[in-house]
Amino acid sequence: MKLVEFQNITLIDNVPAILKQGILSCAEAAKIPHLSVALEAVQEKRDVKRVPGGLGLHEYANVYFHARNPMMSRRREEAHRLCVLRISTDILNITGAVITDQNAASKYVRFLAPNFLQYLNLDYVLARNWKHPGDQIEEWRHGSSKCAEVLIPQRIPPKFLIGAYVVN
Repeated sequence: MKLVEFQNITLIDNVPAILKQGILSCAEAAKIPHLSVALEAVQEKRDVKRVPGGLGLHEYANVYFHARNPMMSRRREEAHRLCVLRISTDILNITGAVITDQNAASKYVRFLAPNFLQYLNLDYVLARNWKHPGDQIEEWRHGSSKCAEVLIPQRIPPKFLIGAYVVN
């Protein structure tokens, strides 16, 4: 499977600000009025986690390899209020970019430089479904992998936005 974009889940109400300021890290977003779709339990884990040799997770703007993931599934009831922003893969060239092989808050995540992208199983990460009936352990593994991320220090400038998806 070929990587054509990254994706960010946000509320449609946030799009005008994102078009002006870009996708902000949690630390930067806290300085301005905004609405969040983040899951509080996950944010608590992210708040205390650091990228080895880098910044705290909340100091990175983050996007998913694919927004069809467990986080989106948990927000299914809010689909009419959500937007998935399409982000250029050129963000991998931003200084300080980091990729993860699963959710960055996971206990077992690997943080990698973008030049290690070939070590991610993109067929697995970009798969349409992460369910594995009869194999709960594999389903948990795959679900975490579906939340693989790209982390960019502070913010992703608006010039990297290439489109959006909405329910209707």
